[in-house]
Amino acid sequence: MDLNLDSRSESFRQRVREFVKDRLIPLESDRANFDEHENIAPALLRTLREEAKAQGLWCLQLPESAGGQGLPFTGMVACYEEMNRSIFGPVVFNSAAPDDGNMMVMCKVATPAQKEWWLEPVIRGECQSSFAMTEPEEGAGSDPGMTKTRAERVGNDRWRITGRKWFITGAGESKRFIVMARTSDDPRKGLTAFLFRDTDPGWHIVRRIPIMGPEEHGGHCELVFDGLEVPDENVLMGVGDGLKMTQIRLGPARLTHCMRWGGLGRRCLEIGLERAETRSAFGQKLADKESVQMLLGEAAMQLDIGRMLTMRAAWKLDQGDFARKEISTAKIVVADALHRAADTALQLLGAKGYSRDTVVEWIYRYARQARLVDGASEVHRMVIANFLRREAGGFFAWGHHG
Repeated sequence: MDLNLDSRSESFRQRVREFVKDRLIPLESDRANFDEHENIAPALLRTLREEAKAQGLWCLQLPESAGGQGLPFTGMVACYEEMNRSIFGPVVFNSAAPDDGNMMVMCKVATPAQKEWWLEPVIRGECQSSFAMTEPEEGAGSDPGMTKTRAERVGNDRWRITGRKWFITGAGESKRFIVMARTSDDPRKGLTAFLFRDTDPGWHIVRRIPIMGPEEHGGHCELVFDGLEVPDENVLMGVGDGLKMTQIRLGPARLTHCMRWGGLGRRCLEIGLERAETRSAFGQKLADKESVQMLLGEAAMQLDIGRMLTMRAAWKLDQGDFARKEISTAKIVVADALHRAADTALQLLGAKGYSRDTVVEWIYRYARQARLVDGASEVHRMVIANFLRREAGGFFAWGHHG
């Protein structure tokens, strides 16, 4: 694995970094630039998105044939990290979840007709999309096999969907949806993915669920399906291929979370270090105190470990590997590293860090979800343990050798 970026990826990284430094970070200090849910105001977002498009920084993750820039996963690691040095970053470049993962999987598995009506408006930034898998208690969470929402045949060419979903990111604003539903009781082939529009009848939003952290545009919503009908041509992949589709989607999507979280962690340490270098107490700069150096050193080390694990998983994805254990390992470590970096910065800032005078408080609240979203850390530890049991000594192989 070569940690040097190819020249094209490095060029994009530098351009993204400059855009974030010059256009995005300065906007964070003015509350007028936020909406009521603590995200970037929609009108400002539209302006910045046009600027990102004009500079050729739009959809770095997608193939050029689809309107993106065709970066490899290793290049995405570096660019996504730079994007999320600003809390406004990923959505400006159309690289925020859940659109990010939805677009990538649709590029891989959707039919040409599905791409035309579902995918292309999302790529152009004309609308948002949501992935409706998670369900209320007793239903699907980290285990898609627990899905209770059902799709039943209606006539020869349609499906009727009934059930409930919740914590569906962006659903309050989304115009395009993927919903997971059970079409049989087969443990491997019992789930199917269906595509629909927000204007289709037979479903509604019950509520926008209040959460601890700042929200994505459209929030995290609870949905009821009470007769949504979907034609056969809007089945994604095939009937019974839902579990396979989630595996294709969720692996890369989990890793892009890690890429972005690395940028948030870096931003926290930048703010914390600046405070430590400029603030004096008891006749000594904070940065010269051993206890502060321990805090900064540990936080920086954990972030760097997370970056290396993220890059390793990205490299394996670029080689055509599913990188399941590598992605799970990165997900656990980076989630913890982000929270440590935010906590360290807040501690060094003192009361100012607990206030809303800096973005650290925003990031601190946001960071707590990292150990839950796209599979709790405990679930990913189980994944790793199962690989260890199955592979035995091969678990620690160098490269492709035993």
